[in-house]
Order: sequence, then structure tokens, then C-alpha cells
Amino acid sequence: MARLKLAVLVSGRGSNLQALIDACEAPGYPAEIALVIANVADAFGLARAERSGLPTRVIDHKGFSDRDAFDAALTRSIEESGAQLVCLAGFMRLLTAGFCERWRDRLINIHPSLLPAFKGLHTHERVLEAGVRITGCTVHFVRPTMDEGPIIAQAAVPVGSSDNAETLAARVLEQEHRLYPLAVRLIAEGRVTVHGERADITGADAPRGSLISPP
Repeated sequence: MARLKLAVLVSGRGSNLQALIDACEAPGYPAEIALVIANVADAFGLARAERSGLPTRVIDHKGFSDRDAFDAALTRSIEESGAQLVCLAGFMRLLTAGFCERWRDRLINIHPSLLPAFKGLHTHERVLEAGVRITGCTVHFVRPTMDEGPIIAQAAVPVGSSDNAETLAARVLEQEHRLYPLAVRLIAEGRVTVHGERADITGADAPRGSLISPP
């Protein structure tokens, strides 16, 4: 069976890209990375990709007159690579509605909260300020509105009484590195179906039990 081809978009260190690289290198994983695109020339994610022998491309958003022109350049490169699924992995650009519709239900993102809670930036600081006991991360299909779209998978992370934004972010990131490859696997295996704004997963019942904090 042919492996699902991925285009991964990064702006920074690319730790979630590395999680996808590691997953794709494992025997039997049903996806492969066809192209890594960065909008920043010195993004460390590019070095990770090159170290693994993956094709890379820099498309600097500053070289375009507007967002539509930039997104059109992204689409051309993705199409040329043959990628079937676009994975945002710390890509720090808001995408146009046209781009989101062009890749509708073939464009996914990972966000460090249990969406729909705590959309946007400074997530962990806001979680701590709100006194939330359980946070986590979410992989979802992308829609034009920031951090919205059908939810594919989530991981829960308890918030400790001694946590600060850095320690909490580190623990959530550990789960991101597990969750993103899982979500891609589910899509590649054809187990994800989108109905309206809900993603249904074939053969994936909710785990039994609960996470209670404080215990």
C-alpha cells in the first residue's frame, strides 16, 4: 500500500517535525515526508530535515506583497512535491481562507491545549492563570479561524501545583510528540472521516477510566 505523502511546514526548532521524521522512519508507518517548507531561512527545523535527507524549501513570507501571494507559493510547492496531507508544525503564519479551503480536510495543526479551550498564543501562561487542573494538546483539521476545526486526537496533561509555564510546556510537548504521529497514522490508514465540523475515528473507542486532578 502506498504511503501517505506529507508536506510539513515549520518556522522554528521543529521538534514536532522531528517526531514525524522519527515516526516515518519506523518500519510499517503508513506515511512519509515529501517536503519540509520553512518561512524562515534559519529555522532549525530545516537542519533536522536535511540531516534526515528530506527535501526542503525556504519560502520567505517577507518576499511577497500579500498573504494570498505567499499562500499561493506554498500551494505550488506542496503540489509539486506530491504531498497529500499538509502538517503545520510550529508554523507561525496565519493562513488565508483560500489556502485553508484549498487544503480542506487535508491540512492539520497541533495546538498545546485541549481545544476549544485556550486558543491562540501564551497558552501555558493562561492555563496557569486560570487555575486549570488538566490541560493537554490537540491535533485538528485547520479552518480559516485560528485554532478551530474538527478535532482528530487529544492528550491530557495534569497541571502541577509547582508548575510554571516552562515546566508545563515541556510536559505538554512530550505528549505532542506522541500525539502528532498518531493523528497522521489515523489519517493515513483511512480511519478519519469528517462530517461537518466533527472528525469521526473508525475503531477508536474512548479509553476507560478517568484522569482526576488532584488525585
